[in-house]
Amino acid sequence: MDIKGILIKEMSLRPKQVENAINLIDEGNTIPFIARYRKELTGEMTDVQLREFNERLIYLRNMEARKEDVIRLIAEQEKLSDEIEKAVEKAMTLQEVEDIYAPFKQKKRTRATIAKERGLEPLANMILLSKNLNIEKEAKPFIDPEKNIDNAQIAIAGAKDILAEIMSDDADIRKIIREEALKRGIVESNAKTEEDSVYKMYYEFSERVREILPHRVLAINRGEKEDILSVKIKIDDSDMIEKISKKYMNQQNVGNEDIIKEIAMDAYKRLIFPSIEREIRNHLSEIAQERAIKVFGQNLNGLLLQAPIKDVVVMGFDPAYRTGCKIAVVDKNGKLLDFTTVYPTKPQKKVKEAKEELKKLIEKYKVDIISIGNGTASRESEQFVAQMISEIDREINYVIVNEAGASVYSASKLANEEHPDINVSIRGAISIARRLQDPLAELVKIDPKSIGVGQYQHDVNEKRLTEVLDGVVEGTVNSIGVDVNTASYSLLEHVAGISNSVAKNIVLYRDENGEFENINQLKKVKRLGPAAFKQAAGFIRITNASNPLDNTGVHPESYEVCDKLLKKLDYTYDDLYLGKLTDIDRRVKLIGFDKLADELEVGIATLRDIIDEIKKPGRDIRDGGIKPILRKDVMSIEDLEEGMELSGTVRNVVDFGAFIDIGIKNDGLVHISKISNKRVKNPSDLLTVGDIVKVKVIGIDLNKGKVSLSMKDVKNI
Repeated sequence: MDIKGILIKEMSLRPKQVENAINLIDEGNTIPFIARYRKELTGEMTDVQLREFNERLIYLRNMEARKEDVIRLIAEQEKLSDEIEKAVEKAMTLQEVEDIYAPFKQKKRTRATIAKERGLEPLANMILLSKNLNIEKEAKPFIDPEKNIDNAQIAIAGAKDILAEIMSDDADIRKIIREEALKRGIVESNAKTEEDSVYKMYYEFSERVREILPHRVLAINRGEKEDILSVKIKIDDSDMIEKISKKYMNQQNVGNEDIIKEIAMDAYKRLIFPSIEREIRNHLSEIAQERAIKVFGQNLNGLLLQAPIKDVVVMGFDPAYRTGCKIAVVDKNGKLLDFTTVYPTKPQKKVKEAKEELKKLIEKYKVDIISIGNGTASRESEQFVAQMISEIDREINYVIVNEAGASVYSASKLANEEHPDINVSIRGAISIARRLQDPLAELVKIDPKSIGVGQYQHDVNEKRLTEVLDGVVEGTVNSIGVDVNTASYSLLEHVAGISNSVAKNIVLYRDENGEFENINQLKKVKRLGPAAFKQAAGFIRITNASNPLDNTGVHPESYEVCDKLLKKLDYTYDDLYLGKLTDIDRRVKLIGFDKLADELEVGIATLRDIIDEIKKPGRDIRDGGIKPILRKDVMSIEDLEEGMELSGTVRNVVDFGAFIDIGIKNDGLVHISKISNKRVKNPSDLLTVGDIVKVKVIGIDLNKGKVSLSMKDVKNI
């Protein structure tokens, strides 16, 4: 099996790219390291491309191993022919391999195996190999009460069962029917209840298999699981039965057409199509799940890359009713300063007392922003906060943040380690405050599935979802870089090459020896060996390091190149440290980029990255991002009017549109058809979680609390 050739063709890559990428992966290098520091070898493949490449490589290698197993297992039965071996080698999917192996697989006792045990295989062969067969006559010699064959009809039925299973195990037949179902099949769903439900649009629903949208597949699957919908795949049964019959009719069995058609019908309806239908349903579900997981990953990436609000004192406000609103004040570095619980919401409604207590905290710690969680009682809390800050004689704003997963974090082992003496309920407020200051650092503490920016995330393969989301977190963390002197171990463990235990050892070393002063000190950390250092070093940042390169994405392996570069461009390390390389592009141009790369004996891509990094040591790629909307007043759905234009924050992007926080209790929906005047295939192509957009109100349903929005004909930000 030519794995390299398949990857070259499927991924439109050059042979050397594929060869180098495979070698780098097999050597144990991480995807972030390969994508960032081995660009010349891979032809500048991105981390996303490399992850897809690696997944496909694993699939093809698994298929190659399975092919070897199948050939061995058939050979052990002494049934392997050149034709079968070639068919296995030619197969391009695991499903094709399993179809070829199906006739040779150890089966459970079936009607066909029982018939064979009764000695009815010769009668079955007669149907295929004899002309104008008188089946009643030929069946009589097989009557044997001791074998439970009391009459000719039982013998005939057994022979038919044997042939039906042969037809069912026919890989060519299954391939034809599978392809027909994929090309022309119809997905149908119908209601199993007369009651209204969220699945109402699927009560009498039909759509082509090849056209049905992924989110509809997942919705139908869930409706079926909840026993509200019945679902089936429909194709032209008569045409398929005809195709099976024709394959098994030939000059040897002329005159037996009727019985062969009867067997073909039984094989199709009882064995083949139910199996193919399951395969198609599974196929659709896998595609839908992959799409849902991809959307979740894109949303998570957008959420993690949201711009941090730096150098502000934040009051975290975790809303609630009966148990009270939990309050936590954190300083500019996220350190807990104070906490309390107030009761401004029902049933207590101690508004005056809550205001007095919070105003004292705001004044004492000079709070800049109040970060309000968007969960239960959020809007009532927002009204309270808006009223309170209107009574404060200085600049203070509030922000609504996504609090999904805060409760998961609060009860976690990590939260207990970080705040052992703080009540679980208060920890959620701390998380809500810190999410505003540094979304990435706080959100990596939570299982990605709990962050709540997905679509049908509870209906997808959990292992696959975890793999993809972990990859997203790893990619995002490494694209930004991590300050080794301030990061928690939960953030450090996402750095390429660093495991959970090594991350804890880094924090332990820091606690015992003080802050890291240079990158080479990492080598002193227990269990952080040369291989881990190589993978991780480029993604670590040391803010006040003696060597300013330690606060950039330049890998230590390129420090010597960087040293030569600075000398050639007539710069000093003091210039680098003070950010005085403002005219570096001009100086590079005078020498010539290609010539400079040759003189430094470094690749073009690597040199470009080095120059980009030393222009702005310590830069955070998120700083140029969109900051969240700061508010002082509150709106309700009753304040809205059709035609009103508002600014809002994208909270979630799904296949059918995007949910926008416009400052009311429930997020409004921009349907996919209302995102742009041009046709939009995927909302995620245009929108990302955290984006600030302008929208127009086009529909208000006060009873359901739903608002329809449009981005069409609105001048966006």
